[in-house]
Amino acid sequence: MRALFERALTAAGLHVVDGGKLWAAYREFEQALLIAMEENSKDVKDKQVDRIRNLFRRQLSVPLSDIDSTLQDYKFWEEQQGVVIGNDIDHLAGLPSNVISAYKKALQMYNARAGYEEKVARGKHADTELFQNYLSYINFEESSGDPARVQILYERAITEFPVANDLWLSYTQYLDSNLKVPSIIKSVYAIAVRNCPWVEALWAKYMLALERFDASEEELSAVFERSLHCGFPNPNEYLDLFLVRADGLRRQIMKMDEISKSSYLAQLRETFQRAAEYLSSHLNYTDQFLHLHAYWARLEYQLGGDLEAARGVWESLIKTCGGMLEVWQGYINMELSAGNISEARAIYKKCYSRRFKGSGSEEICESWLRFEREYGSLDDLDRAITKVTPRLKELRLFQQQQETKSHEIVGPSPIGQKDDITKSVTKEKATYQASSKLSNSLQASNKRKTGVGFNDRKDQFKRKKGAHGKGLSSVTPNKGGELGLSNNDGKDRDTVSRELVHGEAYQQTEVANLNSVEQPVYTDQCTAFLSNLSFEVTDEQLRQFFSDTGGVMAIRLLRDRFSGKPRGLAYIDFQNEEKLSAAVEKNRQTLLGKKVSIARSNPKQSKREQPGRGRIAGGGRALSGRGSDTRTDERRGSSAQSAPTAVSNQQKGHVKLTGSNTFAMPRNVARTARPLGWGVKDNRSNDAEETPKSNEEFRKFLLKS
Repeated sequence: MRALFERALTAAGLHVVDGGKLWAAYREFEQALLIAMEENSKDVKDKQVDRIRNLFRRQLSVPLSDIDSTLQDYKFWEEQQGVVIGNDIDHLAGLPSNVISAYKKALQMYNARAGYEEKVARGKHADTELFQNYLSYINFEESSGDPARVQILYERAITEFPVANDLWLSYTQYLDSNLKVPSIIKSVYAIAVRNCPWVEALWAKYMLALERFDASEEELSAVFERSLHCGFPNPNEYLDLFLVRADGLRRQIMKMDEISKSSYLAQLRETFQRAAEYLSSHLNYTDQFLHLHAYWARLEYQLGGDLEAARGVWESLIKTCGGMLEVWQGYINMELSAGNISEARAIYKKCYSRRFKGSGSEEICESWLRFEREYGSLDDLDRAITKVTPRLKELRLFQQQQETKSHEIVGPSPIGQKDDITKSVTKEKATYQASSKLSNSLQASNKRKTGVGFNDRKDQFKRKKGAHGKGLSSVTPNKGGELGLSNNDGKDRDTVSRELVHGEAYQQTEVANLNSVEQPVYTDQCTAFLSNLSFEVTDEQLRQFFSDTGGVMAIRLLRDRFSGKPRGLAYIDFQNEEKLSAAVEKNRQTLLGKKVSIARSNPKQSKREQPGRGRIAGGGRALSGRGSDTRTDERRGSSAQSAPTAVSNQQKGHVKLTGSNTFAMPRNVARTARPLGWGVKDNRSNDAEETPKSNEEFRKFLLKS
């Protein structure tokens, strides 16, 4: 029982507020033993009295909130034993000097902490303020340099805030640096990862602490496996856990002999393989993924002595991240460190023709020449120059073409050109509005005419095109500068309306042509269409994704025309068919965690450029405005001119319309509400003329016109 009380005092006996309860319980236990002792065992009773006296004196040396009441209890207990402590002058008279000095020091320490204790009292402050008060109190205790008191204070704070990850990280860091007691540290880490399993740093520090205290491999492996099932939001956190595990296995292998380390080498290789498989879809084409494989290859060669296994690591990385210059450089550096000059040269021959980010292509060519100057013979240098020189010329030419193309597409317009275009469009728009107003007013004026009977309207229908006489006039500006009607022109209503329509279409076509001055033209001759792209993908990432194939000329990421957000689609133009075929072979490969669908762009035949459609070559969208209907209106106008002129016949006071103008009559009206006096013969001929045409006949009719 005494051992249990001693453990309790070690754990919480320094608690300023509640620690006195443990001391009081311990003293009561010892006093109960004293009372239960027999009278004849004087020596045993004297030892028990000394034990109780030492408990009082130990408690008086601890800064507790009830230190004054403890002193009074001690005096009363000593009086029961026949010892008088204190007098009117000195209340500590009769105590040993060491007890007096310990008591005064404890009292001074308590007075220094009384203000902090008031701030961390439960129920007096909000949680945020209480948390900050605990941190201030902890900083004060750390400055005093007593690890036991700091640990007690951390435990108090953890009790109030059990899921504060920053508090756990600070607590474990202090224990690792100052206390270094295996049993305490292991128990603290076990509670920390149970309360905050989403904090990767706690798991990593937990594994390091277990390794530091020579924990078994089974215990380390169990903690590592538990950490992988915590669902961290960032893949870099999983990478850090895999590296911590690999570091621990590496240190274990370095301590072993050749016979014992084979099993650990297998575990190390399995750890790296699991990391590469899990992180390939998240960290592809990143420096972290490159570092993981470089570390793996180096350990395979240095610890395992297996150069072929190290080469296999680099080859597997090249398959997924072959567009990174650093991958090839790391592979070459490993071969050079092993003294394999010919293998390094073979790697240069494989990668010098690849397309890398930025100036990487030029850099790898120059690196090869430098390698041959330092390691190769003169013939090797000449062969390298023979291969590298055309490649460098090709790269420079490609760069010049890209600069020229970029300047042509996004280059600034000549000074004044934009203003001229704007003025022209404004002028054409004003003309169109005036013509529209004229057409509307012209039609309305005929409807609102008073004093015109049925015969007058009938005579207008009877007139043929080009007939002389009094009729609707064309549009002429009056002296006031406003558009009006003139009675001197012989053009009829249909001619005027047709000219207005044609003028409107012509003006709108001109406006559309002006708007399309700077539209880029895409022919999709050697173009790949990509879908299922990540919304965060950029042009540079796509160029790097196709760096192993090369030949990327232009990249077009499609965005929503209203919101501007990415649509996960893209068109990529390639230099030739060979590059395009190589790019299509990368179909369903992973980019930024998504499997990209890659197909050859093959615009549909219906999207080919047609007259009057106003489309961009390659299936682009039609230009805005009404100009897209211009050719249709012209076809209608031309067909109307080539068709027979309408002839009006009058039978029994009714008007009969024949010819091409009968298209304006609804079929149901033509069949059911025909004028009286029509004979069977007329009926048959009219039925033959009004036979419904199929869509194919209409299409042929329009194409012929």
